[in-house]
Amino acid sequence: MKTSLLPLLLLLSAAPAALAQTVAPTPASQLLTSPTSLKGTVRDPNGQPLPGVNVFLKTTFDGASTDSLGRFSFATEHAAGPAVLVATFIGYEPQELPVTLGGGPISLPNIRLKASRAALGDVVVTAGAFEASDDKRSSVLKPLDIVTTAGALGDIAGALNALPGTTRVGETGQLFVRGGAASETKTYLDGLPVQTPYGGAVPNVASRGRFSPFLFKGTVFSTGGYSAEFGQALSAVVALNSTDLAPETQTAVSLMSVGGSLARTRRWDRTSVAVSADYTNLAPYYNLVPQSLGWEKAPLALGGSLRLAHKAGQAGMLKVYGTYSRQRLALSQPDANPEFAAGHPVALANDNAYLNATYRAPLVHGWSLNTGLALTQDDNLVRPDVQSVHDLDRSAVARLVLTNDSASTWFNLKMGLEGYAQRYRQQYQPTADAPILALGVNEQRAAGFFESELVLSRKLAARAGLRTEYSALLGRFNAAPRAGLAYKTGEYSQLSAAWGYFYQSPTTDLLRISHALQFERAEHYMLTYQRMVKDRTLRAEIYQKNYTQLTTFDPNNLYNPAAYQNGGGGYARGLDVLWRDRTTFKKADYWVSYGFLDTRRQFRTDPVTAVPTFAARHNLSVVGKYWVQKVHTQVGFTYSYGSPRAYNNPNLPGYNQSRLPAYQDLSLNVSYLTHWFGQFTIVYVSASNALGRNNVYGYTFAGQPDASGQLRSVAVTPPAPRMLFVGVFISINKTSKVDLNEKPD
Repeated sequence: MKTSLLPLLLLLSAAPAALAQTVAPTPASQLLTSPTSLKGTVRDPNGQPLPGVNVFLKTTFDGASTDSLGRFSFATEHAAGPAVLVATFIGYEPQELPVTLGGGPISLPNIRLKASRAALGDVVVTAGAFEASDDKRSSVLKPLDIVTTAGALGDIAGALNALPGTTRVGETGQLFVRGGAASETKTYLDGLPVQTPYGGAVPNVASRGRFSPFLFKGTVFSTGGYSAEFGQALSAVVALNSTDLAPETQTAVSLMSVGGSLARTRRWDRTSVAVSADYTNLAPYYNLVPQSLGWEKAPLALGGSLRLAHKAGQAGMLKVYGTYSRQRLALSQPDANPEFAAGHPVALANDNAYLNATYRAPLVHGWSLNTGLALTQDDNLVRPDVQSVHDLDRSAVARLVLTNDSASTWFNLKMGLEGYAQRYRQQYQPTADAPILALGVNEQRAAGFFESELVLSRKLAARAGLRTEYSALLGRFNAAPRAGLAYKTGEYSQLSAAWGYFYQSPTTDLLRISHALQFERAEHYMLTYQRMVKDRTLRAEIYQKNYTQLTTFDPNNLYNPAAYQNGGGGYARGLDVLWRDRTTFKKADYWVSYGFLDTRRQFRTDPVTAVPTFAARHNLSVVGKYWVQKVHTQVGFTYSYGSPRAYNNPNLPGYNQSRLPAYQDLSLNVSYLTHWFGQFTIVYVSASNALGRNNVYGYTFAGQPDASGQLRSVAVTPPAPRMLFVGVFISINKTSKVDLNEKPD
């Protein structure tokens, strides 16, 4: 089958900041006939290699960028004598090192850059980066950013919902980005896609992410136009990057109002091992705080994890992470049907196991290898009333990526292969004595990508890439070109443009019925302006997404494969703005994010094109944190607003014609740093929706009209108006000292 390659436009981000330096040519009289070679390695404050750092001799054109292992090497013919070597990287303070030329080769094996204040804190938007890579134009959160953002309750998705481009959909707790469904946002862990990033859930009860934010050194959130490295995501990508070797041996104890956890980390010279166990039981809390839902079994969860990191050879790194979790709950949900006046019973039993293993190492001639394997098993049993729905989903994904950051002084190369296999089985039983309906999906998918970042001039950078996939289940190929361009408009600002195609297979609940479907597709266009000066950041982005080949089906013929087609489509366009300021108010950090969204689509059971129920036209978040040094305490707040979302009222003509009340939430938190029995301790208290606003997430309607001919309805609301959380986190045998007068980073 022939696939015509669409023209590659030019993608976004930015290129080495050193290119923006104003430099003067070196006079010919100062040149040597015998060059001096310089080489070395640049690392971050934790000793980890930093790729993409610009290293050059001041007032010359001589220099290089570090490769994926932080190494650089170049030669200069500058006159013998003293000179200044400069290392610059976005998010870090520039460093100048005196060197003496003409005395033989110069080796600098341990250059360390200090993180700039602009790169620390709640959300690091590395605006103004002149480099073509996702993490230089995306939002980046650190572990403490997530757990100290009021209202997030330590959940990664909860913290990301305070950033532009998202709509808060409280009944699911998942990420809905720029008019896309939650299934259109893909989570990656160390480059490998995660099949089940959220815990088990029942309708109208929010779920949480499966991973602790403390597993990761950074969380990159890209709301569109992302690298060809990422696939199967129509709207957004969340890239979780786990830590390498643990910094030290210690024990961590967490005592919380909803449970507790225990973790032990052991560090050797080249290896670290961490084990953890956690237990959550909301029954005591629900006994104290009245709930709107009739809980027969409050949410109960237990789990554990094992994490191994080993430094192989001089620069290789092997990481293995495995986790298991078990969830149970049962409740009665409000129901508009008269036969369920006491509530509609539903129970959940979920068991999830996940294993992720990755290895990276340098090869030869500037090439480096990054490979990995991930295995998932998710066993989910839901019992709505007398029905039973049992899903067993097993998947495996393998990945191999080769990178050459030394291919040329003006471009790099990255290429990779990915293989995916899934075996899904569902057993549905309408009643205990009814026959079982068995459905299944067997999928094998292969993907490959090629990408290059290019430096076109001192002020112009680009990225061009192509991703292609083949699905054995669908029997189809796709080819997704992606490209972008970044132009440096000033010392602290840049203008970027991005374009690309993004494909995704229909979700498993659709494929279990019909295999005769196509890839769903979205086309992204984006234009971004970024400026960052003295800890003040402004980012504004306009975008357009065009959807085609979305899956639609007739809800009255749910199990008829012929009722499933790729006849849907739609669009999403809007403006996202972020303003962040760490300078105006001493010891304070705040940001304001706003998103305007205009979207309409037809997919799944939509009879016509309409505004989707999970999209709000206006979304606003204001996040603030203030460090009170005298009492070693940080206080914070998050205010969130979402304009009324659409819903369908069957008592009125039209479709999705009605609107919910606006969403508003003010959440507060306090973090107190101290020492208990000589051990570093954090006492944390938070209150979500502190004002107790009665937010409404939707309505459910009765199946039959009442005596007046109307379908009765009940509102979908949170289980309780507010959530109070108290936690004490103790680090035992921690050898590195913590200054209680300094805000922790």
